[in-house]
Amino acid sequence: MAENKTKETTASVAEFLNSVPDETKRTDSFKLVQIMEEQTGLKAKLWGPAIVGFGTCHYKYESGREGDMPLVAFSPRKAEISLYLMLDPAEKEKLLAKFGKHKTGKGCTYIKKLQDINEKVLREMISSSMSYVKTKYGAQ
Repeated sequence: MAENKTKETTASVAEFLNSVPDETKRTDSFKLVQIMEEQTGLKAKLWGPAIVGFGTCHYKYESGREGDMPLVAFSPRKAEISLYLMLDPAEKEKLLAKFGKHKTGKGCTYIKKLQDINEKVLREMISSSMSYVKTKYGAQ
């Protein structure tokens, strides 16, 4: 079984975010750190070279694959900001309906800028994701 490439590091979150070239994305990323720290009660840590995560949990899939992941996370990618929030599927649809302008992928929700979304709903999604992941996998 291949080892996960994305692991918690000791690199500086602030240094990473200050290196984001797009000013709006950089400012939004610092605001996301603030929001996620407030909602989770956890400090931001850099996972791999480009994911800002909060907390950690160990997962094990039915396939046997296992590893560690942040409870919630985001990454300021070139095109969009990727939000890594694991939600109960029924609740996810309800929250995304009120979330604002976004796209979804297999495991991520993508936004262009914070101005496009409802911050209150984002906070709900973060709290919901924390509860869901803790229930599903346990957490540290």
